[in-house]
Amino acid sequence: MRGWRERADAWLYAALLVVAAVCIAVLSTRFGVVADWSANARASISPQSRAILQKLAGPIDAVSYARPGGNLRDEIATVFARYQRYKPDLKLSFVDPDADPAAMRKAGIGVDGEVVLHWHGHEQHLVQLDERDFGDALARLTRGRERLVAFVTGDGERSADGKANADLSDFVAQLSRQGIRALPLNLAQDANVPRNTDLLVLASPQAELSPAALKALLDYLDRGGNLLWLTEPDTGDVGLAPLAAALGVRTLPGMLVDGAGAKLGIGDPRLVVANDYPAHAITRDFRLNALFPQTAALASTGDAQWAHASILRSSAQSWNQIAPIDPTQPSTIKYDAASGELRGPLDFGLALSRLSPSPDKSEQRVVVIGDGDFLSNTYLANAGNRAFGERVFDWLLGDDALVALPPRGAPDRALRLTQTDLDVLTWGGLIGLPLVLLLIGIAIGVRRGRR
Repeated sequence: MRGWRERADAWLYAALLVVAAVCIAVLSTRFGVVADWSANARASISPQSRAILQKLAGPIDAVSYARPGGNLRDEIATVFARYQRYKPDLKLSFVDPDADPAAMRKAGIGVDGEVVLHWHGHEQHLVQLDERDFGDALARLTRGRERLVAFVTGDGERSADGKANADLSDFVAQLSRQGIRALPLNLAQDANVPRNTDLLVLASPQAELSPAALKALLDYLDRGGNLLWLTEPDTGDVGLAPLAAALGVRTLPGMLVDGAGAKLGIGDPRLVVANDYPAHAITRDFRLNALFPQTAALASTGDAQWAHASILRSSAQSWNQIAPIDPTQPSTIKYDAASGELRGPLDFGLALSRLSPSPDKSEQRVVVIGDGDFLSNTYLANAGNRAFGERVFDWLLGDDALVALPPRGAPDRALRLTQTDLDVLTWGGLIGLPLVLLLIGIAIGVRRGRR
């Protein structure tokens, strides 16, 4: 009797397990649970993409022009499912491009599977469905229209399309993917800045601007135009004193040096590392280090027309060294109060704003930074240089919704190992682990032999 009851309990237990498994299987077909434990949830979509989706209020209609045969439609639907988790009103539909080839050509569809995003009357085409291109397309939707940024040329400025180390082509290429178009502008030839210009960039001129170019620049400011001015140490503002006076900004003599970089392993104090940012819309929640190779300190002259705010500031271990610096002779880098040098903290990035004279916008914005190298092709990839530059452009263009987006990337993408770490992993995997397993096997065999 007792044996029969034990067998009945066993069968009942097995039946309950089968019923539970069937229930779980049925529920799994109706409800999905997804968990992403990777750093910054990079196995799903980046925090930046999620933040942009939150800025796009209302439904987004996505139309994919993919042929019904093959697995392409399923692959596209899988990619969109990652975004639909955070924005359920992102709707995806499919159209067969072979049904009406003429209409496809008119719509600009050239690739099988191309996606067109529609939002509030704006549209963006998406050819590649990777995270980068998808995020850039969403950013362009947020802007609403293409932004025109004019880069002043003709006086030795950094080129927006040049490939030299000091040029800005890598950064401009990133901006172009986000709906910002760069245009060269020679103010000596063009009497005025075009009125459809959203932002004017004056990037480290090496020669003195002509009177006509300087007048065009000042007229642009008087009309309410936004400006990014990248200056350099010991350039004497290359004849831009009227511009500095109009903005209420002064470039301090000499080069900014900062000993705080030694804590980060930077031995050259001319390389200024920004990691403690003053409070401003541009720097809100920004925690990446930005590297500025050769920097001029800035000061505000207290112009009542503009509201001045610091966005970049050196540490207390800094000063503006006026004496020449020989990097091979550390003794040449020293503070000298008698020569007029000032101890830090010193500002080297200022954000200016005022009520705009233009009826088309409410606020006029200007940013002055004492270094242009941080956005150059050579230094753009360093730490947070690219992300900080994008924040500056977003703020100047009035795209406040994009300014505080978290930077891309995850903190654990790179695995940095010392030679000792490599030795431990190598010998541990080849010798240590097999030896441990062998000893465990011997111990188990000996134990069984004693029984």
